[in-house]
Amino acid sequence: MSVVDSFVLGADPQGQPIAQALRLANRHGLVAGATGTGKTVTLQRLAEAFSDAGVAVFAADIKGDLCGLGAPGNPQGKVAERIAGMPWLNHSPRSYPVTLWDVAGKSGHPLRTTLSEMGPLLLGNLLELTDSQQAALYAAFQVADREGLLLLDLKDLKALLNHLKDHPEMLGEDRALFAGASSQALLRRLATLEQQGAEALFGEPALQLEDILHPDRDGRGRIHLLDASRLVHEAPKVYATFLLWLLAELFEQLPERGDADKPVLALFFDEAHLLFADTPKALQERLEQVVRLIRSKGVGVYFVTQSPSDLPDEVLAQLGLRIQHGLRAFTAKEQKSLRAVADGFRPNPAFDSLSVLTELGIGEALVGTLEEKGTPAMVQRVAIAPPQSRIGPLNEAERAQLLRTSPQAGRYDRPVDRESAYELLMARAAQAPTEASAGKAGKATPVEEGGLGGMAGELLGSLASQVMKTAVRQAANQIGRQLVRGLMGSLLGGSRRR
Repeated sequence: MSVVDSFVLGADPQGQPIAQALRLANRHGLVAGATGTGKTVTLQRLAEAFSDAGVAVFAADIKGDLCGLGAPGNPQGKVAERIAGMPWLNHSPRSYPVTLWDVAGKSGHPLRTTLSEMGPLLLGNLLELTDSQQAALYAAFQVADREGLLLLDLKDLKALLNHLKDHPEMLGEDRALFAGASSQALLRRLATLEQQGAEALFGEPALQLEDILHPDRDGRGRIHLLDASRLVHEAPKVYATFLLWLLAELFEQLPERGDADKPVLALFFDEAHLLFADTPKALQERLEQVVRLIRSKGVGVYFVTQSPSDLPDEVLAQLGLRIQHGLRAFTAKEQKSLRAVADGFRPNPAFDSLSVLTELGIGEALVGTLEEKGTPAMVQRVAIAPPQSRIGPLNEAERAQLLRTSPQAGRYDRPVDRESAYELLMARAAQAPTEASAGKAGKATPVEEGGLGGMAGELLGSLASQVMKTAVRQAANQIGRQLVRGLMGSLLGGSRRR
């Protein structure tokens, strides 16, 4: 394979380059290993390789040091020695086009989506709802569809839930699903979500996928980094749910690409076990299905975690590239897991994978790539090539400079609060008492209104009012049918786009 149609991961013990074909990079991958074995640097190397090939990258920066991609490296010591041992590498210290994102909007551009885009299934998973509470949430979303009520942020949903408590007739046939206890529980869960700081995730302007996929001016793919250093510890469910939403949106919106020469996007999901922890069976099945199907949309998903056992077997079976850093096995359970990891590779007669797994040094890994025909190649012991960007975090001044010069500067920084469910329901609540009192004060007998002429006018007015209400309701329903339904789109059968 040439450098043009592949990306180099590192070198085998004989100093020969080990590479993966770009056209197979949408077959997904795994970067695993114990803490401190070099997973982050490997991820950095992969992100650079994709960017150089013109492929966009979206990754979570868990420890806060992946942002070093935005500054040129300064190889010294063992890093410089490894570079010297790879003369074919053409290593040249340089920075990469990086866009910083942060749900809280403090260390990057604010990252938002709307409740309508996320949909009730993902939102229910985020709130960790029971079956009855999930049914009540679905009923509320259906009312929002029928009434043309946009659910953009948490206050929109809270206003709708409170309104439905006072006006249960709006639920129609779904009234039985909306028990009082369930609605109260939903409001409590939303309050807890706000306390975790998740309120900032919902609102507008919402993230537009084209802003992630658009290349840099020099043709390299932009590397988008989500600062998750706090989020993954303080609100891990929010972190996991956002990544699931992003995966679902990509699956719904991107066109089929077939067998392309390279992917359009590489997604790196660090702390990947969080995506599957305590996930309802229905959601996990949909996630596994999307991982299988999204590669035809030109998206490669790369899971980063400590052990392959953190992922479901159905997902592991779909992975093409496997990079396994060192593991430690002190207990019988860990030794059994270690053997399972070794057995996941195609054997290489030159060494015993099981033994090598516990001998690997920092920056070394067992690597299983795909051959040209898409079949697994024999496992190789690989010294991972050092990245060309900085190994380590940016300082505050460097982060600020990246934000000022970002293509997204000013586009997402200021929140927009347009008219949505909250404003419309508040207006209805304020108007109701006025209409009621006006109706009582202005009521007149047919004689007072001019006999039959007054009655005819009243009937015509009533008829016109009904016609107007019907037209408005039809328009609202049409808008509602176009509202986004977040997760997995057509796979769930009930997804609608805005």
